[in-house]
Amino acid sequence: MAGMRVQRQSWTPRLAGLVGSLLLASAATAGAPDDENEWPIFRGDPGLAGLAAGTLPAELALLWTFEAGGAITSSPVLVEGKVYFGSDDQKVYCVDTATGDEVWSFETQDIIEAPPLVVDGSVFIGSSDFFFYALDAETGELRWKYETDDRVLGGANYVRSDEGLRILVGSYDTNLYCFDAASGKKLWAYETANYVNGTPAVIDGKAIFGGCDAVLHVVDVETGKGSGELALGSDCHVAGSVALADGRVYFGHYGSQFVCIDLAESKEVWSYDSPRRQPFFSSPSIGEDRIVFGGRDKLLHCVKRDTGELLWTFPTKRKIDSSPVLVGDRVVFGSGDGRMYVLSAAEGEELWTYDIGKAVVSSPAVVGGRIYVGANDGRLYVFGAREASVDR
Repeated sequence: MAGMRVQRQSWTPRLAGLVGSLLLASAATAGAPDDENEWPIFRGDPGLAGLAAGTLPAELALLWTFEAGGAITSSPVLVEGKVYFGSDDQKVYCVDTATGDEVWSFETQDIIEAPPLVVDGSVFIGSSDFFFYALDAETGELRWKYETDDRVLGGANYVRSDEGLRILVGSYDTNLYCFDAASGKKLWAYETANYVNGTPAVIDGKAIFGGCDAVLHVVDVETGKGSGELALGSDCHVAGSVALADGRVYFGHYGSQFVCIDLAESKEVWSYDSPRRQPFFSSPSIGEDRIVFGGRDKLLHCVKRDTGELLWTFPTKRKIDSSPVLVGDRVVFGSGDGRMYVLSAAEGEELWTYDIGKAVVSSPAVVGGRIYVGANDGRLYVFGAREASVDR
């Protein structure tokens, strides 16, 4: 994050009017997608809670793989029997989940690390070619594109308003953008002091995200004006995405801490230090009583949601930038050591593992008892009940 310009500010008075509405809407802040057969956005829902509906089968098998022309660090999303993702081969893919066959692909001018958003029949995705794209979800036809001044590596989110669907996405040009979904018209841009790398979380017309300026931002989606800012410290830039639950924000940062911020109290509730003093890039999954997140200390961490007290850690052989997913009583995640893991959420006991052989940076989507994840070997992997395997 070279050239970081740290913005040292406190929460502004504008936060006070925001808190009540956030708390009233807290029931919708964290939870699995309404349809257990869909995962339309990075982390599954606009609050980025990382929770999946349903359960996993007792035994998992590799069902099929799809080979792209480059590494897949983009995290897949699923809507209406199709899985969407980007690749380092500069393409966006749409693949049939039943057969593993390509439906369409769309080529950009640089690698695609961003996860897609699929909503109302459109695919919204950014590329390292500086453009943000809207594609037809059925055909892959370009609907519109917008050129920012730098790479777009984070996923998009959305808000419905009286004026229609609004799409939010950050760019390395330091801005969070808001577009009209139908026309691609830029409605506003909110400027920060450094890269916006993660996906903004959304609740009740507010976008909440951390930036590489080491600031937690709250932005009114209607106006594009800041509703509050919290400086985290000069070494605490946020490269991942925050998650929301019950009026609190959960995230890790490069200061080797994972933190919980209470919006009503405008302060830190608790912090958890990496035991190996390494940064956190992985976004958290929020359970009823626990938070699970990966670290560049090669550990998957599980802490109490209310206090941050450590419950367990699980070691891997490389850093964990892939974001975990809680599904029932299990945790699913990938590691830079080239393996996919399923653990018990209660104790962190290993229940299943699969050796892909190349780093897994993509975050899994868990849909209908299946796990979908990309890997640096250029393949999308799909795991599920053995009897559902596809002969390819």
